[in-house]
Amino acid sequence: MSTYAVHVGQPGQGRVEHVVDGPPEPVRETWDDTNRWYPALLAQGGRVERSHDLRLAHVVLRRSRLVAGTPFARADAGPWDALDPVPAGPDPLERPRPVGLFELGPSGGSAAAPALDVVAELRAQLAAVAGAEGPDGPGRLRTLLAAESAGALVAAEMHHAGVPWRADVHDRILRDELGPRPRPGERPARMEELVAAIRAALDAPPTLNPDSHPDLLKALQYAGVGVRSLRKGELERTDHPVVAPLLEYKRLSRLLTANGWSWLDTWVRDGRFRTEYVVGGVVTGRWASSGGGALQLPRQVRRAVVADPGWRLVVADAAQLEPRVLAGLAHDERMATAGRGGDLYAGIVASGAVATREHAKVGMLGAMYGGTTGDSAVVLPRLARAFPDAIGLVERAAQAGERGEVVTTLLGRSSPRPGESWHAAQDGAYAADDAGPGDGDVAEASGHAPDAQARARSYTRAWGRFTRNFVVQGTAAEWALCWLASIRRRLWDLPVAATPGAAPEPFAARTHLVFFLHDEVVVHAPAELADAVAAEVRAAAEEAGRLLFGAFPVDFPLTVAVVDHYAEAK
Repeated sequence: MSTYAVHVGQPGQGRVEHVVDGPPEPVRETWDDTNRWYPALLAQGGRVERSHDLRLAHVVLRRSRLVAGTPFARADAGPWDALDPVPAGPDPLERPRPVGLFELGPSGGSAAAPALDVVAELRAQLAAVAGAEGPDGPGRLRTLLAAESAGALVAAEMHHAGVPWRADVHDRILRDELGPRPRPGERPARMEELVAAIRAALDAPPTLNPDSHPDLLKALQYAGVGVRSLRKGELERTDHPVVAPLLEYKRLSRLLTANGWSWLDTWVRDGRFRTEYVVGGVVTGRWASSGGGALQLPRQVRRAVVADPGWRLVVADAAQLEPRVLAGLAHDERMATAGRGGDLYAGIVASGAVATREHAKVGMLGAMYGGTTGDSAVVLPRLARAFPDAIGLVERAAQAGERGEVVTTLLGRSSPRPGESWHAAQDGAYAADDAGPGDGDVAEASGHAPDAQARARSYTRAWGRFTRNFVVQGTAAEWALCWLASIRRRLWDLPVAATPGAAPEPFAARTHLVFFLHDEVVVHAPAELADAVAAEVRAAAEEAGRLLFGAFPVDFPLTVAVVDHYAEAK
């Protein structure tokens, strides 16, 4: 059991220690939301070893099927259910200090916000975990809550440290692609040239605005181009002089909009890009971002992610993470063997299940995401025969979703139940089925009964696809959280740098994580420690695999590159 330091005052001050019965472990800082407290501690040069984020844990436990029978899960919604994430903010020192949450008046509350009793919430959460169903239920949830809270620490630290970013390199990239920086409200020169080419190819008037999709589509159809949409795939299959300049215009427009000069002015300060991660922002437990588009950094601008002098970037990504997680979840030894030490898709081909690597990839994606047409429909039966445990697991998850049931990840994160539209569609189909002979004839003649049944089938299949993927993607997110937590711990144990970098304390001379994207991390490391960091990142992946799957022999190989700038890693 752990000693929980529960914050009831200012960060680092006025806290009380709530000691749970049992042998003490290192102190676990406990707070309502990591982003409310940790940024100020980091700004002071401090660092927290372990934490328990009550808001994140509350969300997990309120939904987890493992604790559905506990008073915690059955309680009416309260103020903890209404908490929204606190944004990391551009500068934690400038964000207003929270009022009313921990500064309680004589009656236990304040005019600004309802009182949240952090010690009572902690006790309730611990009791819920202890009451989880199954012999391994409490352990699974403890691991999940610890990993989720560790992820919150990592997210706050990456925001604080920032991604090393060369604004001059970024500006040069934009100038090379777009031309000189335009005045506000004007297009860059290269885009203006493409607009002229598009108008000429379509014989369109000078008023045609390619940024207006309705106007552009109308002009394409008027010119006889014969496309029904502006999707890249459809345009690439079209033989017309407008296609090349239009595709190039769309590419440059995306660059300007997503990562142009406005983005650079907004998000890069003092040589660092600081995004706002939202831990658990996706229902499966994956992260989201609330600013800066960190989860969609295009290859073009990754050349601006440059390590500080005397430092390197260690970039690592987990190969084919989700199918490997599926093999571990299902304890499918044949699939685990196919992925041993290398390319899992090539291993599936070597097993004789399918003829080509492309078929193996398409089939596995179809199994995990519900592909039922094309090559996926042809290949899936072969995979089901070769790997019955793995394919059977996702099929059962899909069937549970189609019945409106909840599915759960390895560590205990459960899917939400389908919403009102799903139930309304099912009710409509049942009503059509239950209609009497006369009513049925009328409904059939009007087309309402088939429509209702088709709608119900559509909703049913859609929710089955969601639950099919939930168990795999959610468990992969759990693996990634455990990987992050292990990397974070290992990096802090490394020696300090011979040459400090430009990151703020406490990371100026410390190896630190700077970027995370689902199954990929970027570590900013002193050059002399880069090889050691690569080894630690690999060891952390092995540790995460053991933590989730025990002795089951599923490998999680990494592709690791030590580079000066991010684009070199891909």
